[in-house]
Amino acid sequence: MNQTARYLQSVSDQKGIEIAALVNYLLIDAIKSNASDIHIEPWESTLAVRIRLNGVLNELIHLPLDLMDKISGRLKVMANLISYQNDLPQEGHAPANAELGGVELRISVFPTVRGEKIVIRIFDPSNRSFDLGTLGFEEETLQILIKLLARPSGLILFTGPTGSGKTTTIYAALYHLVQRSGPTISISTVEDPVEFNLPMISQAQINPHKEFTYPVALRSLMRQDPQVIMVGEIRDAETAAIAVQAGLTGHLVISTIHSGSTAGVFARLINMEIEPFLLASSISGVVGLRLVRKNCAFCAEPYQPEPSMLRTVPREDLENASFRKGVGCKECSFTGFSGRYAITEMLVVNEILRDAIMQKLPTRSLQEVAIQQGMQTLWQTGLRRALTGQTPLEEILRVVAVDQF
Repeated sequence: MNQTARYLQSVSDQKGIEIAALVNYLLIDAIKSNASDIHIEPWESTLAVRIRLNGVLNELIHLPLDLMDKISGRLKVMANLISYQNDLPQEGHAPANAELGGVELRISVFPTVRGEKIVIRIFDPSNRSFDLGTLGFEEETLQILIKLLARPSGLILFTGPTGSGKTTTIYAALYHLVQRSGPTISISTVEDPVEFNLPMISQAQINPHKEFTYPVALRSLMRQDPQVIMVGEIRDAETAAIAVQAGLTGHLVISTIHSGSTAGVFARLINMEIEPFLLASSISGVVGLRLVRKNCAFCAEPYQPEPSMLRTVPREDLENASFRKGVGCKECSFTGFSGRYAITEMLVVNEILRDAIMQKLPTRSLQEVAIQQGMQTLWQTGLRRALTGQTPLEEILRVVAVDQF
């Protein structure tokens, strides 16, 4: 039983509930479970509280709907929001405090027809490692990324859905550059928002309300003599054009971009009216990222996936497969999983790929060229994790779409 449930049992009736204490217990339960987010949402008859563990939502507790406004009010006070406003979205930040173990909270409140939905993102500075070597990359991928980071110029792009580890990987890449070069390198970032303060790096947060946008920030930054520029996200044609130009003019540029696939990044940028010859010349590599859950070391045991899933695995791989799956225990909060691995798709732009990009080949053809040049797909790197018992086969199929095989 979690602390929230124990607290509610200790109170004789609903009137005796102290909202500040209840909210603290909810936060402590989530933090102790290593959750990344808390969702507090009014459902038909209850106030559902769910926590995101290793990327997947799990129910924590259901509370009486009557507590909605009080809990919302308490969290708004913590984040310095307008407590009486409940018909507009609000976002705020609750600084770290010792009572909650030093974690920081980003609180988002969103009005729905049943009441306000609250999502709390938990940032634990003590639990964040920005060491490339501890991100769980395969050794070959890691070495290629380190080689790309050693180049004095060019554009390195990371792509993947929200929560796939892009920000953590980029911060680790910047940290690697600081460790390698120390005070001899000038690194600047433009982000929305700045999630962690990094040592020896100039970090700026955009503010659209004051017209401090990505393009405005980047143009000004080019006069700040940076060697490495990190752009939080390439969202529009103007930002893309400046990032590409910076990569061509002697800067190492690191950024993220949303795309359905690694090879699809080029089509996305061409749609932003960036000339293919500029992309071919400026982009050094594209890294596709996904996160899959690790089997719990305490309760994982051999199992046989369903026949329909086994049909996705090449027959020669099945002969030596060692499929394992966590059955759930106290150590993993009965989820069967503990922590996550990165699975990657590392596309390095060489001469053959440059020619293919300049010919405006469709995404599928670019993908085939990259595979011929030795690129391991997300499916291949994920499948290796499953075949060696690090994660169930179902987990790879959950994260990697069938059309990415």
